[in-house]
Order: sequence, then structure tokens, then C-alpha cells
Amino acid sequence: MAETGTATLTAGKGRIEIVQGDLTELDVDAIVNAANEHLAHGGGVAGAISRKGGPAIQAESDAIGHCPVGGAVVTSGGRLRARFVIHAVGPRMGEGDEDRKLASATRAALARAEEKGLRSVAFPAISTGIFGYPKERCAPLMVREVREHLEERARSVERVVFCLFDRPTYDVFAAAVARVDGRKP
Repeated sequence: MAETGTATLTAGKGRIEIVQGDLTELDVDAIVNAANEHLAHGGGVAGAISRKGGPAIQAESDAIGHCPVGGAVVTSGGRLRARFVIHAVGPRMGEGDEDRKLASATRAALARAEEKGLRSVAFPAISTGIFGYPKERCAPLMVREVREHLEERARSVERVVFCLFDRPTYDVFAAAVARVDGRKP
């Protein structure tokens, strides 16, 4: 699927972009995987990344073994355009303290990107698939965390893309960017 539609927000010396498209096709330094604690990449975003990137991503994840909820780890990008995959573990809805855990996973993914000196990173809507986190709650939280990072902590990261697979999710994230930017959605 080709990238379509773009909403943007300038934050600090960086930029946030919202696009509808295929995360695995983006030309960025790293893509973020919505991972589980065991780093088993069977379905959803994780499965798509693993299938497209090849077995090296799962093999490297197996060597790491585990990542706690709210954390993030890095593997190579295998055969993807992105050089790296940052595996961020978001919360399952109903486990408690979900907002704090999603904010932590977002910050951890950005921290891993900074540690690698990366300039661009692309996120999916973490935890909104099988983990059941509401998109309308996810979008403003993730957009705020990324904006804060770009304004206050960014050293190398200057471009953050939220790449959403379907139009309804794109619309929710575009509306969140508009609200954060002070515009009406």
C-alpha cells in the first residue's frame, strides 16, 4: 500500500507526520514494532514486520528473549528499508495502568532511537490491535509524548512518522495532531 495523506506538526527542531500506509515500506532509519513481552512476532504489525523483514528479526528477538511492558529493544531491520526495528511493548487493555505503560513504551522507543543516533523513526498505533487499547485514547497520548521528546529531549531524532494502516486510524491520529497544534480537527 502506498503512503497517502499527510498531517504534520512542527515540534522543537523536529517534525511529526501522520500518514496512511504500510509501515514496512517506509524510508526511515527505524520502524517501531508493537511487540509483546516475549518478542514473538506472529501476528498483527509484528507479524507483518517479521514476514517482510525476514527471519533475522525473529532470530535477534529470540536472542534478546524478553522485554517488559513499557520497554523497548532494538534489532536489525533484516530485509526492510529501515535499518532497525525498535520493538516497543505496549499494554494490554484491562491489565491496569495502561496509559502510563503506553507512554513509557513510546518514550523507550524514542530513547532507543536516540541511543543509535537515528534521525527518523516510524510508529504504528501501539497496543490498538489485539491488545485492545482504544485508538481515541492512544493517539493523543502518543502524539503528546513524541512532541515532548522532540521539544525537550531530542538529540538526533528529527522526524517521527505515525504510519497508520487504515483510514479510520489515520483520521484519529490526524485529529490528535490538530488538537495538539491548537487547530480544530
